[in-house]
Amino acid sequence: MTTAMHALGFHRFGGPEVLEYLTVPVPPLRPGHVLLRPEAIGLNFADVYRRRGHYHLAGEPPYVLGYEAAGTIAAVAPDVTGFRVGQRVAVADVPHANAEWVLAPATHLIAVPDAVSSPQAAAVLLQGLTAQYLATDSYPVGPGTLAVVHAAAGGVGQLLTQYVKLRGGTVVGLTSTADKAAVAWAAVAWAAGADAVLHYADDWVAAVRAWRPGDRAGADVVYDSVGSTLPQSLQAARRGGGAVVFYGMAGGNPAPVDPRHLMDESKTLTGGDLWRYLTTPEERRRRAARLFALLTSGQLRVNISRTFALHDGAAAHRYLESRQSTGKILLLP
Repeated sequence: MTTAMHALGFHRFGGPEVLEYLTVPVPPLRPGHVLLRPEAIGLNFADVYRRRGHYHLAGEPPYVLGYEAAGTIAAVAPDVTGFRVGQRVAVADVPHANAEWVLAPATHLIAVPDAVSSPQAAAVLLQGLTAQYLATDSYPVGPGTLAVVHAAAGGVGQLLTQYVKLRGGTVVGLTSTADKAAVAWAAVAWAAGADAVLHYADDWVAAVRAWRPGDRAGADVVYDSVGSTLPQSLQAARRGGGAVVFYGMAGGNPAPVDPRHLMDESKTLTGGDLWRYLTTPEERRRRAARLFALLTSGQLRVNISRTFALHDGAAAHRYLESRQSTGKILLLP
């Protein structure tokens, strides 16, 4: 095995231009770990936040990006049981995944079923698990739930739309362009898609509140991944039990919220972070098994928007930040 590899990383925070196709040492195998050779790597907004400096990063530069990948095990530490060389696995929360080789704790490995390809696994795992906890833990969607899904044409947005529909809810999707509205409307025609699609340029708050007039005017839950739209999301949630789940800031940091507003209107604001749910190997694999079951049964579909070579990572980041993407972006080593 070679001692050097390529990886996508950076030495300083900034825009996509700070990204470099680095030559770094292959990580040595450690007890409790395997060496994974990725076949596909998922690109997420969390990678953008790290590159911009919004997250605390441990260690010294260069920082290698990435947390999500799927591929084949190349080496297994002697103390690891239950996994073998040549087995296909995926990870959703292992750092430094934007590389040709990834050192992964065995506790974080998720076996990939034969019916799921490595690109599918890399495309669905992190965003699918996010959509799963949003619809089942952050706000338990049920029959009759009226949900607003921000960025409904994006990777999480399409999967979250499907999850809400599978659980009997109604979805109003928000998008930034007419092209994205068409994608969100079909969000996938596989799971019936969004029930309505509104543009951010419209008075979408009024439209949401008019959907169900009277004492229950407004959404039961608003899933906000944009951040800068948080004040509008709170207005769109119904009084007396409406909730906003804030789980991203693709459009900028949210404005401060006065808790007196929440008290006066009996609304709830909560945050969402996938890492707080993937707390044990058993929980990680249980949630992934449910996700893969929906995927293999055809009840859930993943849309791979575009693929980029790993060395074209800067172009992939530009594409993601342009908000032109209507699905998952993959990096290929």
